[in-house]
Amino acid sequence: MRLYTTLQLGVLLSIILLIFYLYTVRTINNSVGLEEYIEEQDLISNEVVTENIYFTRNDIVVAVVACGDRLHETLNMLKSALMFSQTKLNFIVVAEDRLIDSFNEKLGEWKTFMNGGFTYHVLPLTFPTDNPLEWKNLFKPCAAQRLFLPNILKDVDSILYMDSDTLFLTPVETVWEHFHKFNATQMAALVPEHEDPNVGWYNRFAKHPYYGKLGVNSGVMLMNLTRMRAFQWKEYVVPIYKKYKLKITWGDQDIINIIFHYHPDKLYIYSCRFNYRPDHCMYTSVCKQAEKEGVAVIHGSRGFFHSEKQPVFQAVYRSFEEFHLGGDVYKDFYQQLESYLESAQNNNCGHVKDIFLKNIRKYLDLD
Repeated sequence: MRLYTTLQLGVLLSIILLIFYLYTVRTINNSVGLEEYIEEQDLISNEVVTENIYFTRNDIVVAVVACGDRLHETLNMLKSALMFSQTKLNFIVVAEDRLIDSFNEKLGEWKTFMNGGFTYHVLPLTFPTDNPLEWKNLFKPCAAQRLFLPNILKDVDSILYMDSDTLFLTPVETVWEHFHKFNATQMAALVPEHEDPNVGWYNRFAKHPYYGKLGVNSGVMLMNLTRMRAFQWKEYVVPIYKKYKLKITWGDQDIINIIFHYHPDKLYIYSCRFNYRPDHCMYTSVCKQAEKEGVAVIHGSRGFFHSEKQPVFQAVYRSFEEFHLGGDVYKDFYQQLESYLESAQNNNCGHVKDIFLKNIRKYLDLD
């Protein structure tokens, strides 16, 4: 009888402790806002694997993520970086497994040809262990990988993250120098999603918080990883996704917008000329800084590098695609680009075709 009674008391005590625990957790979750909710999340199961890659603070590091059919597009972007930059570059390519050998082969070939003029690391995809396929397929294939780079590249201070469908029309250093313009709180740089509120997407359609009046575009992103880690960036990403997953349209870009909506002091805004998209000219020319100083980075978003809808974007991409590293940039690239743009001027973007040549002319000292 005494043994039976002891067992009953043990079970009763366990039930009381369980009820107390569940009540405490419920009380916490019902009493906190977004910031506190994020702090309370248990992210142990969402840890990402880190890579031991080290650069000095002065090294220029360009990072890109590539999946699916983005191999050649990504190589084109990296080629454009090598064509104009006058300092040693360092590339980090995060790619799905089936593309890794192709990247290593081509980048190794380029490095030998250029006598080691750049370094590169090709890494496998690394998503949180909780629902990795869901993260991989968020919006564009693998684009969400960028959200976890601060913790994957745990020994890297800063990177310039580029979407695969971007091309440099100026030395990478021109973009990188904006790091030196950050104030003490800023940890990333982006351009506005739109210049004109009448055609803005976020201000007309977004069902979630976003940065500023028009949101920001994440295609060309300076990232101070040291500051992002200090901010505990990763601890924001997963809870925000869980909270807004049914309301976001543009995947990782929307998550970035939500974070900077709540922390606008952490973001540096630079000119649309550093992330020039079809929206800047397809109706009317709205990027005035590009008209004045030329396009620094062209972004063929929504497939415009491969579409005849805006021939100017197709012409720029084709010119880079046909150029071989080591060729004469003036004869084999610039003159070809100039010719292609001449044939693509009978549309709104074509009416401002010279803005795509300004920085290349400056690089070649043609003015």
